[in-house]
Amino acid sequence: MSNPEFTGITACVFDAYGTLFDVHSAVARHNDSMGNVGDRVSQLWRTKQLEYTWLRSLMGRHTDFWQVTGDALDYALDAFDIGDTALRDKLMDAYLTLTPYPEVQDTLHALKHRGLKLAILSNGAPSMLDAAVASAGIKELLDAVLSVEDVGIYKPDARVYQLAVDRLQTPAGQISFQSSNAWDAVGAAAFGFKVAWVNRFAQGRERLPAQPQAEIRTLSELPALLPGTVP
Repeated sequence: MSNPEFTGITACVFDAYGTLFDVHSAVARHNDSMGNVGDRVSQLWRTKQLEYTWLRSLMGRHTDFWQVTGDALDYALDAFDIGDTALRDKLMDAYLTLTPYPEVQDTLHALKHRGLKLAILSNGAPSMLDAAVASAGIKELLDAVLSVEDVGIYKPDARVYQLAVDRLQTPAGQISFQSSNAWDAVGAAAFGFKVAWVNRFAQGRERLPAQPQAEIRTLSELPALLPGTVP
């Protein structure tokens, strides 16, 4: 049975990193080169990557997500005294073809079959998103792949979420937004989207002014929240 909070939804918009694509899969492919610290490197890489987007937004010093991702990786490798430049290059290359979560293709197919518009809205630079979408084989399922580069500031700035409204020509209240990042889910809810937080890792809720309308563990639960075939 669909969730009444999602009545009238005509479009589904997805965060990319952590929601569709496993951000830790890049390091996982090269764990053998990092001894027993691979998981810790990956966690720190992701933490600094997000922190740098917020800090650059606050400082008014925007650069694209590829640069941010490289800067964050350099911080993480330095923190664990890893000076292997070849490994650094391999990790950056791996970030372009992150592994999609196993339910992604089936979920997108199911939603597309219902007539919903589908889009990605991401911090990623356009070239990064193009590579990830192509690698995952989901390009034909998407109506749009939207990057923060169109507005020059990172989530959760409202101008980013407005990109989906403008591109899909759909009111915010008719858009279901999915993110595994709790801060992103809250930002999207504050903007006016109906939000399904994909809480893959059983995290606690953020103490912020807005909250998602639903919480799911994987994207496979999303179709059950949404209405049937869209006219």
